[in-house]
Amino acid sequence: MKRFIFCWLIAGQALAQHVAPSTKTTPAQQRIKDEMLDAATSFVTLLSADQRKQATFPFDDNERFNWHFVPRERKGLPLKQMTQEQRKAAMAMLKTGLSQQGYDKATSIIDMENVLRVIDNRPPNDVYRDPENYSFTIFGEPDAKTPWSWRIEGHHLSLQFMSLTGQVIAQTPTFFGSNPGVLQYDTKMADKRMSDPRVNDLPQKGRAILKQETEQAFILLKSLSEEQRKKAVIAPVAYPDIVTSNKRVASLDKMDGLMLSEMTPEQRKLFMNLLQAYLTNYRVTLAKQQMDKLTKAGLDNLHFAWAGDITPDLGEGKGWYYRIHGPTILIEYDNTQTNANHIHTVVRDLTNDWGEDLLRQHYQSSHAGKP
Repeated sequence: MKRFIFCWLIAGQALAQHVAPSTKTTPAQQRIKDEMLDAATSFVTLLSADQRKQATFPFDDNERFNWHFVPRERKGLPLKQMTQEQRKAAMAMLKTGLSQQGYDKATSIIDMENVLRVIDNRPPNDVYRDPENYSFTIFGEPDAKTPWSWRIEGHHLSLQFMSLTGQVIAQTPTFFGSNPGVLQYDTKMADKRMSDPRVNDLPQKGRAILKQETEQAFILLKSLSEEQRKKAVIAPVAYPDIVTSNKRVASLDKMDGLMLSEMTPEQRKLFMNLLQAYLTNYRVTLAKQQMDKLTKAGLDNLHFAWAGDITPDLGEGKGWYYRIHGPTILIEYDNTQTNANHIHTVVRDLTNDWGEDLLRQHYQSSHAGKP
């Protein structure tokens, strides 16, 4: 078995993350803004003319909204076509948008392609399961005066950030997935791939990338009373995938489930722990930015909805789905594929995916008073 080693994926020191409302721009926020612009500029500068043509698009190109989380052909410049220096610059750009927690998840997801090559019985040079097939794309010209954005995308990972007048104003859609959800040798697991003895030899053995998102949800579900659970559980069978899929605009007919206002003080803490499992994937200032928006819209308006089995026991035909849904946010989690050992999660800003809401406000403000 050929093992791929990526030194450029080594994480730095952990950053403390505490999601709480902020009311003004701080020096730390300015550093984040400057770091992202500087990192993007450094990355583009290192590209050849042909690479730049492949990696960059006009800001208003529809490709900016062409996102997905499955293995497929993608626009942009993949890691496999970069030099070592270019890879380091690309990953440095990724660090400017994520916390250490988020960065570790992203790089672990990339590395999971090595695992899938083994347990799916694919050759070492397989291009369908390929840890170097993650593409970086920049839309617009990175500068402090005009809107620009960038993304990294590949199997089970889709992240995009948008900056306007020197401020990061959008970081969604955000997709993290993990297949397998739990990598461990176990002949009794419904996911029969885990009975393969080669799993014991994998350096990633024991990995559970989205463990926090799973465990915190079950802790909250278990705390609910019978009456609360009747409101929270909206379907006896989990949905086969996240409901909004890769649609450009995420929307659901209504907000189902149990409202935060209907929870006890202790349950509210558990709910916030679950919410922070997602928000603290971003750099702390971006997480606070999202939290400010949720607070302004009213935290009590957030709903927790569940579908599928209500115990975490794995088994044939098992599956779980939940979502956090409010006026401005939708978070979906689904674990149904491969007998509940294949997780998809997504965060959508219902008013500002890709920065469209704030960009619209900017354009309206810029043209106000003009004939």
